[in-house]
Amino acid sequence: MSKSILCRPLITASIVAVMLSACSSSKKTTGITTPPPTTAKTVKDEKPKDDGKSSKVIPFNVPAFAREIKKDTYNIALFAPLYLDSVNTDMPTRSLPRYILPGLDFYEGAQLALDSLQNQGVKLNVTVYDSKNKQNLSGANLINTDLIIAAVGTPEIKDLSDIAKKKQINLVSATYPNDAGVNENPFFIITNSLLKTHSEALQRYLQDGFATKNILVIHRDTPFEKRIAADIKAEYEKLQSSKKTKPREVVWDDNMSDLALSQYLLADRPNLVIVTSLDEANAKAIIRRLSTQTASYPIQVFGMPTWDIMKFKEPEFKGLPIFYTTPYFNDKTDMYSHYINDYWKRVYKSRPSDMAFKGFELTWYFVKQLSTNGVYFNKDMNDPNKKVFSSFNYQPIYLKEGDKQPDYFENKNIYIIQKGDSSDIKMNFQ
Repeated sequence: MSKSILCRPLITASIVAVMLSACSSSKKTTGITTPPPTTAKTVKDEKPKDDGKSSKVIPFNVPAFAREIKKDTYNIALFAPLYLDSVNTDMPTRSLPRYILPGLDFYEGAQLALDSLQNQGVKLNVTVYDSKNKQNLSGANLINTDLIIAAVGTPEIKDLSDIAKKKQINLVSATYPNDAGVNENPFFIITNSLLKTHSEALQRYLQDGFATKNILVIHRDTPFEKRIAADIKAEYEKLQSSKKTKPREVVWDDNMSDLALSQYLLADRPNLVIVTSLDEANAKAIIRRLSTQTASYPIQVFGMPTWDIMKFKEPEFKGLPIFYTTPYFNDKTDMYSHYINDYWKRVYKSRPSDMAFKGFELTWYFVKQLSTNGVYFNKDMNDPNKKVFSSFNYQPIYLKEGDKQPDYFENKNIYIIQKGDSSDIKMNFQ
């Protein structure tokens, strides 16, 4: 791999610094492309082993996916929001603003995966781009790139998708939970599932997991939350089940009385309450009111993926089961997690963040796909043998009825997680 690297000096557990100059190291590592400083070395591409013949079956009607292209060395482009232009290397404390840390953590997790794979004999030429530098997007030389891994949001993800579609490069959107308006691009792979997918998975879980139930969907009278409620109801209509129960819609008003709220609840069965609020203040306001009803009604509260970082430590929430959905789950008991934790403790004297785990997981998973199946691994994307922490279920998404090619691929595997006092608990077994 290239020698130019981004270093994270070990100052303290709470103060981290970034050195933009190249750091000397005997260990090969990934490169940082940051104009105008030193860019990653250019490595001549190996001649692809492609006989030019397409198989009789064309996966997903995408001709490129029928090609078997395997190489001795694969070219990876890694995009993350590093904000290198914003970092002042002359800062007396060399402290980093908090907004820089998620992208830096993702990069460092990805780098650990890349270095580990290289130690296993996987040959890679990796270039890392700061997605917050517009010159990197407009000037990125991705002609010989075999895979793009991007932990970016808007507008960068749409720009990268356009490049990936034109050059027929698989692009893994690692963290952004939206399709960013992308369509007609079968090379676009979404890992952090769309909110609609979360809503559908939650509806299926409640319908299948409880023999008797009273399902409520509580939403505020806003276009955004009404759309979530509509997705939940639409999934109910599609379900083919003899034991499904129609969800009841509750339009939330902060002035709703306890008596009015109780009219929706039943005493003889579980009240499964879906709350569509994504922000903490509104979510807690609704849950706080529901908690006053638990003495008379059995209530379980199910929320949105943004609830994963919320803390429900208030006394009024004690004893109230609270759940959320997520496409990622890591209980940190497996060998990969121990390896990452030990590395972070040894090198950074700290604990890895969730973004570091995601950077490691997705880089490991998809580079393994490359090394096993070649450049166009798409028909084998859900190989359970390459699982790191989470189970993925990438499915083709067709936005228009009758389309022959997917508009993109999306991870449809959603975990239902219960909030715990010390750790969260996975409820559905994937």
